[in-house]
Amino acid sequence: MIRPLRAPLVALACVTALAACGKPPMGQGAAPQGTPQVSTVVVQPQPVVLTTELPGRTSAVLVADVRPQVTGILQSRRFVEGSSVKAGDLLYQIDPATYQAAVDSAEAALAKAQATQHTTRLKAERYRELIAINAVSQQDADDADAALLQANAEVASAKAALTSARIDLAYTRVSSPISGRIGKSSVTAGALVTANQSSALATVQQLDPMYVDVTQSSNTVLRLKRAIADGQLGGATAKVKLLFDDGTAYPLEGKLQFSDVTVDANTGSVTLRAEFPNPKGELLPNLYVRAVVEEGTVSKALLIPQQAVSRDATGKPRAFVVDSDGKLQQRDLLTERAIGNQWLVTGGLQAGDVLVVSGQQKAQPGALVEATPYKSATDGEKLVSTVAM
Repeated sequence: MIRPLRAPLVALACVTALAACGKPPMGQGAAPQGTPQVSTVVVQPQPVVLTTELPGRTSAVLVADVRPQVTGILQSRRFVEGSSVKAGDLLYQIDPATYQAAVDSAEAALAKAQATQHTTRLKAERYRELIAINAVSQQDADDADAALLQANAEVASAKAALTSARIDLAYTRVSSPISGRIGKSSVTAGALVTANQSSALATVQQLDPMYVDVTQSSNTVLRLKRAIADGQLGGATAKVKLLFDDGTAYPLEGKLQFSDVTVDANTGSVTLRAEFPNPKGELLPNLYVRAVVEEGTVSKALLIPQQAVSRDATGKPRAFVVDSDGKLQQRDLLTERAIGNQWLVTGGLQAGDVLVVSGQQKAQPGALVEATPYKSATDGEKLVSTVAM
């Protein structure tokens, strides 16, 4: 009874052995199923324009406070508040009656002085003729010459008084000192205004073009100067773009005018001033804006996606690259700044390195990986040239 069971057992053992022989040993033939997959890009140099976004405020190119030069009753206001005025336009009229009377009085005093001068001159001339024939004494001739000099001085004094009176009369017409847009008036007709009063009657501002004053760290200014001197940056174009507080961009481009030569002792910053055209009056004085200043151009910059960079326990940036054998290598990086969703790398990578962008969490340095090209999650376009390993 035992012999009939032995044959089926032998057959079953043979079938099991044949099934096992159909599988290749681990590590031979195809890659093992546990090989990590990573997405990579090839680091390529490219020209990059470096910009800095700085907070600032707008200010008018020219600002003039209109104040009276003489005291009097305001007769009328000759402008519309908020309108544009030109230099020399009449803004206010002060009652000129008393100043006109002063001019008339000065003219009369001048005429009197000129009449005295005329008679004194004739007398001095006659005495010069008589002294030649000893008809008058030398003292009388000297007195006549002195009287003429005094008459001349009185005429000059009367002319100066007349000029001053005419100036005061002209000041009763309060004119715009500059061209621009005038604000609200602080007085109305019938008000008493005084010469050189502290409060302005109105303010005129030239709004086209407009200034934008921003501040930048003195350390940043020094770093940029060193970078330009070392040839790392191309010459700055001095172009500036403007963003409003809500994030919208101002359509016209500005130009950097100057950088202050003094560092603020309290903040350690340097003031930069840019000038923007303002033909439509969109920019108003004291408006908060953000200025995007072009610092220069890096001709061969290395930009890498931010997600490719991790940090160690001390906060230093690092990344993984795939070598020619398909293995991971860890690199310590030097990152200068973020540009959009990328880092500008100044050390640790070279052109042509195959950088791991995603999937590095599954692998360790020295591990064999399967690399595929990385594509942006938003639009599917490659950030830089990619390669498949």
